[in-house]
Amino acid sequence: MNLRVALALGTATLAAGALAPAAAASPPGIVWEATSADGYECGHLDVPMSYQDPSLGAAQLAIARLPATDQAHKLGTIFFNPGGPGSSGRFAPVLTPALHARFDIVGFDPRGVGASSKIHCFTDPAQLAVLQRALGTFPLTRAAERQQIADTQTVTDLCEQNAGPLANHLSTGTIARDLDRLRAAFGEPKLRYYGKSYGTYLGETYANLFPGRVGTLALDAVDDPARWATGPGPMSYRLYGFADAPKALSSFLDACAARCPFGYSAILDRLTAGPITVTETNGRQVAVTYQSAIARIHGYLTDAQSAPQLAAFLKALADPASPAPTSPDGPPDIDALLGGGATLCSDAENPRDPTAWWDYADRADHIARGFGPYDVYKTLPCATWEITDTGRYTGPWNHPTAPILLLANRQGDLETPYAGAQRTEHLLANARLLTLDTYGHGSRGKSTCIDTWLDGYFTTGAVPARGTICAPDRGPFDAAQSTMAW
Repeated sequence: MNLRVALALGTATLAAGALAPAAAASPPGIVWEATSADGYECGHLDVPMSYQDPSLGAAQLAIARLPATDQAHKLGTIFFNPGGPGSSGRFAPVLTPALHARFDIVGFDPRGVGASSKIHCFTDPAQLAVLQRALGTFPLTRAAERQQIADTQTVTDLCEQNAGPLANHLSTGTIARDLDRLRAAFGEPKLRYYGKSYGTYLGETYANLFPGRVGTLALDAVDDPARWATGPGPMSYRLYGFADAPKALSSFLDACAARCPFGYSAILDRLTAGPITVTETNGRQVAVTYQSAIARIHGYLTDAQSAPQLAAFLKALADPASPAPTSPDGPPDIDALLGGGATLCSDAENPRDPTAWWDYADRADHIARGFGPYDVYKTLPCATWEITDTGRYTGPWNHPTAPILLLANRQGDLETPYAGAQRTEHLLANARLLTLDTYGHGSRGKSTCIDTWLDGYFTTGAVPARGTICAPDRGPFDAAQSTMAW
């Protein structure tokens, strides 16, 4: 698709601190270790295990700095978080070519993740089998529900026994205080920050813990912080990400048109009767269950540019003689995955009765078939994991700050629904929502219009007029363009 000019480009506002002095060349407190072959300067920073009780000792944050390419005209440092929780953010992307030129970009593994201090729940590799059964799926029968609850209880019991004291210091409130230590270590009087998905909740928390230190915060794929932290029912239900699944699926099917000669509902009906065996393009045969199909469809729908792979996958399910795309390989970082779980369970109010998830999943299933229970059961471990962090932050969310830029996709985002971004624009004291007219999770790198606003926001503090909508540079089935490589 050709770029359409954004609707209404006027009424820019300047953010306080947008032109703060450049970062110091050698940040105090940071121990530099090595430079990677691709130019990242790696190191670590020690931070308090607990900001409420310094006697508990230290945790370590692994960091990497991608230096600005134009050091002579550098404007400072942008900090980066990719989402999660539980995802490594140490090696940040360039964000945009213009931002890479004028800013150092610093990524870090949050505590509990990657090369930073982590928890370890398992003492025997054989214990991983129960984790594989318990996570990333959802029950279809009451018997399966009982098994999933039992398996999940086993996992959380092992974490309580083995994770150690760090497990009770992994809330986003604590991680936001880590981020402020990083800001200070790099000599930045105000925080410049790009966060995606969960990274938006981290940014929202930072903005309300340290409102006077907000410079420019770009929050992409926005979580509603109030629903994240508090409210009835499982957090994964009240965020309502599954409600955007039918919108995203409809956008995909409309774009797919004649490329999709199959009935989507009929495919799900067949899967409820039993697995379908498909042959992937690498020759491997895979038995696809109803739950694993939902998980893969969900994954493909988080990026509109994965539309050809989703079409091929659905075609293979409808006609097993058609080749299916290769399924994702590689085991996850189990410790980081559970560290992210500890963050979720520390942050959010959830029921203490694990059987409560069944009814919420059923309600969600009536809104978004399959996607609803897949989403809701993600937080089942929080029912049985006895974990707390005195550094937890639950609001208020409207402390006055410099302007904060929100980015969201209005045709459906299964992880962070568009309605949540709209609520957050009004919930925060000074936020502006910039909309991308596509489906998927995250807007940066998908639209010249979006990236141009990002460049302007970080360099001058300018935000778009309310209601501004950008077009993607290409549609779901359009060929890739080399200019979007970042």
